[in-house]
Amino acid sequence: MIIKPAKRTESVQEYYFSRKLKEIDRMNAERTACGGERIINLGIGAPDGMPPAAAIEALRESASRPGNHAYQSYAGIPQLRQAFADWYSRYYGVKLDPSCEIQPLVGSKEGILLISLAFIDEGDKVLVPDPGYPTYASATALTGAELVPYDLKPEQGWQPDFEALEKMDLDGVKIMWTNYPNMPTGAPATMELYARLVDFGRRHGIMICNDNPYSFILNDHPLSILAVPGAMDVCLELNSLSKAHNMSGWRIGMVAAGAEVISMILKVKSQMDSGMFRPLQEAAVEALSQGPEWFEALNAGYRRRRALAGRIFDIIGARYDHDSSGMFLWGKIPEDCRFLSPEDGAGSSRGEQVSDRILYGAGVFITPGFIFGKNGRDYIRISLCAKPEVLERSAEKIMALA
Repeated sequence: MIIKPAKRTESVQEYYFSRKLKEIDRMNAERTACGGERIINLGIGAPDGMPPAAAIEALRESASRPGNHAYQSYAGIPQLRQAFADWYSRYYGVKLDPSCEIQPLVGSKEGILLISLAFIDEGDKVLVPDPGYPTYASATALTGAELVPYDLKPEQGWQPDFEALEKMDLDGVKIMWTNYPNMPTGAPATMELYARLVDFGRRHGIMICNDNPYSFILNDHPLSILAVPGAMDVCLELNSLSKAHNMSGWRIGMVAAGAEVISMILKVKSQMDSGMFRPLQEAAVEALSQGPEWFEALNAGYRRRRALAGRIFDIIGARYDHDSSGMFLWGKIPEDCRFLSPEDGAGSSRGEQVSDRILYGAGVFITPGFIFGKNGRDYIRISLCAKPEVLERSAEKIMALA
């Protein structure tokens, strides 16, 4: 390399799934060459179902119009912002002004970095959940801020320990990342939790950044932190069509917040792209118009998959919540798990040992919980984004290994 990379790159590693998928690709190439069965991947939360038919048709029709292939507004077309506002009103009971309180995003993952760049300076502090989505930590590191982890533990239902938070040194903390229904644990959102977060943020001058892409999955009553009175003064919320509409590859998300917050996010975003492809925006309008029957059908499928994933955990001996929300199942590996052995990965976590044993022995990849933080070291996570027959085949292969 002719020049030295920026110092900020030293603070992060290549995303775990990026590295692991390369390894799985190599294993698949070897298996294919000798006629073997490919690795079953139960790691990534990428929905395998089809998006709403109306969205696909809107994309096709809009893409056929010559005028729709030009640069688009950084703020998104008015129809999309209105559709997001209607969606929030209909399902969350939250009134948003589409002209200034909604910013469409290229997926909500983009929003995590945009928010960090817009509000965090080097030396600031950021509260990040442990376990939690790794991008919260990496975005914090890239800004040069100090990551301040806060524990989520099973004895508190994977919710923040507010007594412990109050005892922490919060001087210099500017934002707090939250995510409910929680990934990876599946802990549900409650209005009581959201009210406590709003109160905590207001009293300490901390902006609460709630990441809310799983609110419809295995959950009949989606909730938003913005429904708490006064939340718009202290909170923002990310949301997405990736999970609830089977549109992860379309990269359509949004952030909702007060007008001043949105203007700062747009200031940063406008330096980075030229607006979302208009046919995608028009397709998103159709997707957002789906009625309750869409989500009822979606969740019927996920309930069946959750039960099948639970069968895999039963074979492994992992303990889990049978009624968890979101599109993953989170299971704890006991000390006497039969998939552990003294020679397995000295010094590695229980979750990593079991994940590797099942990957190399049964040809099934299950995510180890350590990638989400130290509180996930004894856990593994199964994605429900696999067809029932794939989950059933996985159970057969793991049972044979046992």
